[in-house]
Amino acid sequence: MDLYCVMGNPVEHSRSPRIHARFAELCGQQIDYGRLLIPLGAFAEGIAAFRREAAERGDSARGCNITVPFKFEAAALAQHTSERALLAQAVNTLRFGADGSIHADNTDGIGLVNDIVRNAGVPLAGKELLLIGAGGAAAGVLGPLLDAGASRIVVANRTVDKAVAVVRRHAALALGHGAALEAWALDEVPGSFDVVVNATASSLAGDAVPVSAKVLRPGALAVDMMYGPAAAGFMAWAKAHGAVPRDGLGMLVEQAAESFDIWRGVRPPSAQVLGELRASLAAGQ
Repeated sequence: MDLYCVMGNPVEHSRSPRIHARFAELCGQQIDYGRLLIPLGAFAEGIAAFRREAAERGDSARGCNITVPFKFEAAALAQHTSERALLAQAVNTLRFGADGSIHADNTDGIGLVNDIVRNAGVPLAGKELLLIGAGGAAAGVLGPLLDAGASRIVVANRTVDKAVAVVRRHAALALGHGAALEAWALDEVPGSFDVVVNATASSLAGDAVPVSAKVLRPGALAVDMMYGPAAAGFMAWAKAHGAVPRDGLGMLVEQAAESFDIWRGVRPPSAQVLGELRASLAAGQ
């Protein structure tokens, strides 16, 4: 059996096993996908143990998804890294080669873009976008957002130096697309935007939205990378100020679909699985 898993700390909340099991069912693929709680400071050991224990059972460890807080460690572990993961300096997908090599990628950004463009029906070409946060989550999506044709992206962060560093790393890509790319402090963001993406942990912590509602143009799309109860505060704020709120569930499913394609060479019906997942969550399942 081909084995996959999601590794993180914490990880028990992850819906990735459910999503990948449904992908496999719909695509006629035989896989086993689980969760692995990895002790802090033991990521490399966790990868090695996953592969070793699979081999001892006569199975084959083929890859894994990486969630917090190991995305930076995963980037350092790989022998081969995609361009988008190199730019993000963070990894959420590992594929294990038959020769023992580790291939790293980051599907978060393309997952966000696909959810916005395909599922929400909002084209990004020519749009002005505010990205709140400058950590691994923000860095993972900035490149694909530029590739999607945004005309201007502002990266805003509490510590502006971090926003500056992320912007500098993506400056050449922005220049190649003819896009304006700027870094600002959270309380100094200039203007308003067509799309606002919250890539901070403020929702998870239950904190107030870290920017003024003035950043929202009428009818703007406001996306929180969190989903479920964690995204409720941001979504309520967006709706109260005339924006269209969206949580991160679609991004979760779309980044998983990209990972599945990397591993299996098959593109799963992500929109169908997203619809099923939203329906089951609404029913309390």
